[in-house]
Amino acid sequence: MQFSSQLLENAVNEFAKLPGIGKKTALRLVLHLVKQDETLVAHFSNTIAKMRNEIKFCNRCYNISDTVTCNICSNPMRQQNTICVVENIRDVIAIENTQQFSGLYHVLGGVISPLDGLGPEQLTIEALVNRIQNEAIEEVIFALNPNIQGDTTIYYIGRMLKETNVKITTIARGIAFGGELEFADEMTLAKSISNRITVDHYISN
Repeated sequence: MQFSSQLLENAVNEFAKLPGIGKKTALRLVLHLVKQDETLVAHFSNTIAKMRNEIKFCNRCYNISDTVTCNICSNPMRQQNTICVVENIRDVIAIENTQQFSGLYHVLGGVISPLDGLGPEQLTIEALVNRIQNEAIEEVIFALNPNIQGDTTIYYIGRMLKETNVKITTIARGIAFGGELEFADEMTLAKSISNRITVDHYISN
């Protein structure tokens, strides 16, 4: 792809680094910005920079937040005795969109995957166990992607919680094996949450 401007080429290359954005799409986005008023483009860039500089991760659940504690954890209307364990922030958004879950979350930051260099120590598993020990948690719901890595993570954490009195469940297999939560339609995901099963039953099958 030939460019008549080095500035244009640099901008296209930066946009093309974003996931799912190829060079042609990046060029279309950059040319759109070139046509916009300078004030609008400045506002766009300032908004992105402000987001990156000021965004935080909740000190309780590791969800993304504007404050030290996210608005889900600090909401007194949420069920404080139920934790839904998810792989990433996108899964929190997907489940929230179903409007079928009113408890709290815990974002692991990934799943156990030795091939990708991710072990238990790279995840927020220890923080999850501490929450269960120090908070009045009655149920832990695993909402991890139904694949080998997700199942391995469920099994590992489930064993760590074996001696607790916490009810341990996982979403039902409304999500196809190998699928991802963020791409599931809201109705399927909502039914998977409401029809959750015990981890022991899930693992045995």
